[in-house]
Amino acid sequence: MALQIYINGEFYDKADAKISVYDHGLLYGDGVFEGIRSYGGKVFRLAEHLNRLWESAKAIWLEIPISREEMTKAIQDTLAVNNITDGYIRVVVTRGVGSLGLDPNRCSDPQVIVIADRISLYPEELYQKGLKIVTVSVMRNHAAALSPRIKSLNYLNNILAKIEGLQAGCIEALMLNHKGEVAECTGDNIFLIRKGRLLTPPQEAGILEGITRDVVMDLAREIGVAVLEVPLTKHDIYIADECFLTGSAAEVVPVVTVDCRTIGDGAPGPITRELMSRFHALTRS
Repeated sequence: MALQIYINGEFYDKADAKISVYDHGLLYGDGVFEGIRSYGGKVFRLAEHLNRLWESAKAIWLEIPISREEMTKAIQDTLAVNNITDGYIRVVVTRGVGSLGLDPNRCSDPQVIVIADRISLYPEELYQKGLKIVTVSVMRNHAAALSPRIKSLNYLNNILAKIEGLQAGCIEALMLNHKGEVAECTGDNIFLIRKGRLLTPPQEAGILEGITRDVVMDLAREIGVAVLEVPLTKHDIYIADECFLTGSAAEVVPVVTVDCRTIGDGAPGPITRELMSRFHALTRS
């Protein structure tokens, strides 16, 4: 059976799931989205994801045409119709059909799209041995230009950084902000372990406040690890004892090399492994 895609209350085969070429989501990246995980048929941290979706939409003056309750049902129905229990859900809301001009007031009928599929962002080997990443020259968007807290359909900033990382032989790349401070990777938040403390860039560094990021910080506090949201530089990463990334698709993945510098002893560290284990237990419980 072909994958079924939800669009505005109806399901369509993947090959037939279409929106207008005049939709401003396509023409200008004008819209918002969320990437969500389901485990054992249950959607993980759905309320937090929907809160962020609605906040992103409000920030760009986009009215989501259905209620949160209706969105919840759309997500659950999309999982059910595709018989997916452990999967990845992409929720997209576009501005809708408009003109070739920029004016969003000329757009009508925002499109609500829900896709449920299976995902494996990184090979299992990287969870066991760790990831190599590189710092790229593409800066994270300045918050005064486009707030990184808005999860918009315009991901060109991240894509350009991803391309530069891939050209350097790394499947993930680290982005700095306009101050030269560590912001985040192209699709994941970054954490360091230094002297038994968990360090991660604050919101002001130009990050998307990740749902998985928040969960991992809570898990760290539960095992007695101090959590600090502080400005970080590349130097802080180079001298870290451990490093890992978090994201809805990535979950928790260790990093063992940054800019050809070995982190710690070059293998996933004990606190990273403990947090990976606890996150896995939480999501599969």
